[in-house]
Amino acid sequence: MLSGRRLDLLDPSPLDIEIEDISHGLARVARWNGQTTGEHAFSVAQHCVVVEQLAVALAPRLALAGRLAALLHDAPEYVIGDLISPFKAAVGIDYKDLEHRLLSAIHIRFSLPARLSSELTAIIKRADTLSAYFEATQLAGFSAGEARRFFGTPPKGIKPPKLTTLPAGEAQQTFLDRFRQLSA
Repeated sequence: MLSGRRLDLLDPSPLDIEIEDISHGLARVARWNGQTTGEHAFSVAQHCVVVEQLAVALAPRLALAGRLAALLHDAPEYVIGDLISPFKAAVGIDYKDLEHRLLSAIHIRFSLPARLSSELTAIIKRADTLSAYFEATQLAGFSAGEARRFFGTPPKGIKPPKLTTLPAGEAQQTFLDRFRQLSA
């Protein structure tokens, strides 16, 4: 990692995880494999900030720890990239297990439970799916009908975020700023 840490992907240690490495990596990983409108790719760092905002819209009383977990939900992608779910299933190794081990180490590093409650996991998953819907319709060229087929219909009362693509440095700083606000 740029911090000088060496991260063992098969046995990740929370002591080898730095938020600066996460923000740097996520800001340089493109959602939708870069197939979005705009001058820059829509990064996983930007996606994570949107997911945290949507999680709060879905569960307004969500505690700071839950909000931080939502922000970090895709943090493993800072080293393993953003693979679409069908491809993850097709990979020969137990990719999901690798991803979960890394996410558990990240959670422990930032004082979250290694495994989240099923309730919080469901909120984050719903927010992640909502973000995908809004990304699809605003940035990836999907019609609303096509996005509904893949991601469902957004609940009434959820205001669509205005999505724009940012240069990597700005996406990185936005993610870091939000992390610092939630972990202060």
